[in-house]
Amino acid sequence: MNTVMDSVVFKFIYCHLVSSNECVDSFRILGSGFISEKYSIIGFLITSLILILILINGALVGVLALIWGERRLIGRFQARLGPNRWGPWGIFTPVADAIKVMFKEDISPRLSDKFVFVLAPVLMVIPVLMIFAVIPFGKATFLTDLNVGVLFILAITSTNTLSVLMAGWGSGNRYGIIGGLRAVAMLLSYEIPMALAAVGVILMAGSLSIIKVIESQTIPFAIFQPLGFLTFLIAATAELNRSPFDITEAESELIAGYMTEYSSMKFGLFFLGEFMATIAASAVIVCLFLGGWRGPEIIPSHFWFLIKWILMICVFIWFRATFPRLRVDQIMELAWKALFELTLINILAVAILMLIWPDPTILELWIMTGINWIIFFVSLWIFGKLLGPKPEQKDGVSRKIVLQK
Repeated sequence: MNTVMDSVVFKFIYCHLVSSNECVDSFRILGSGFISEKYSIIGFLITSLILILILINGALVGVLALIWGERRLIGRFQARLGPNRWGPWGIFTPVADAIKVMFKEDISPRLSDKFVFVLAPVLMVIPVLMIFAVIPFGKATFLTDLNVGVLFILAITSTNTLSVLMAGWGSGNRYGIIGGLRAVAMLLSYEIPMALAAVGVILMAGSLSIIKVIESQTIPFAIFQPLGFLTFLIAATAELNRSPFDITEAESELIAGYMTEYSSMKFGLFFLGEFMATIAASAVIVCLFLGGWRGPEIIPSHFWFLIKWILMICVFIWFRATFPRLRVDQIMELAWKALFELTLINILAVAILMLIWPDPTILELWIMTGINWIIFFVSLWIFGKLLGPKPEQKDGVSRKIVLQK
């Protein structure tokens, strides 16, 4: 496992603060540090604090950029302009929205549980920020490298279920409670296929470290095991409460569900957490399935990561603009009758191939990739037949329409 001193960013800041023998001249631009090596722990804490502030503020700026970009892209999808009034190309619109939310009246329901009601939006934001701590944004550019990084991410992402349930229950609103209970059913259901989809990645990488997973991707795992990539992507979309899985909010039937009674910055924190989770989920998918920072060295590793990151965010926006909201029964059926079985098929296929070729060459990797694609298409065809509308159902609908006429 890499230590924090293996991170280029950490070492660069640390070496400008502490006069240490560990620092070489390549990490010093402004001269040696002003803190003696005897008090290096102070330099370590200051460096950590600086990186945490950079990470938090970077995430906040990223949310503003995502809100603006999503509105512009969906505007193009729907043949309209999108935000174009505040600033050039409407880039100040998210800032205006943030200011508006800050100064709105903060209302708390009389029958609400005040402590739970206030704590819920905070629990939506903090765990998402913790995910960025284990994301390597480029070669040797990370905040920390946990040897259980994949497990850490899966554990952190499960906390949004608790936050949504607390928000619905704490508000004392019936629509909020129904939205919270829907969230428990849906989010818990999709956590299982998402975790199982990551098992195929872990089998190939032989490690739970995010950096080890990226380094093991001679062929990006999205190409090597498309079944695992597809199931992880669908499950992640459901975990983000984004279309077509935004049934926990469902404005048309639940009046925004668990967020019904929230206003001002409490509502803003939920909004912030959901968009920040989209950014974090895109980064996780890039690390697990798209090779992270890896790419031709003609472009720096950080740009490769950024390009893939933006691409995945655009995919989530594309989903939102394209697919209609699913019903509750359709969502649960997809999780338990399709994704769960598909992830098991993916694990079984990868395990058998790894048993046949425990240390595969490039040629053997491509052979394994071809086999996985055959399994991918066959599995989708079989489950499409099993879960698609039956012929008698189609005939019944057509007969019903004829009788009505």
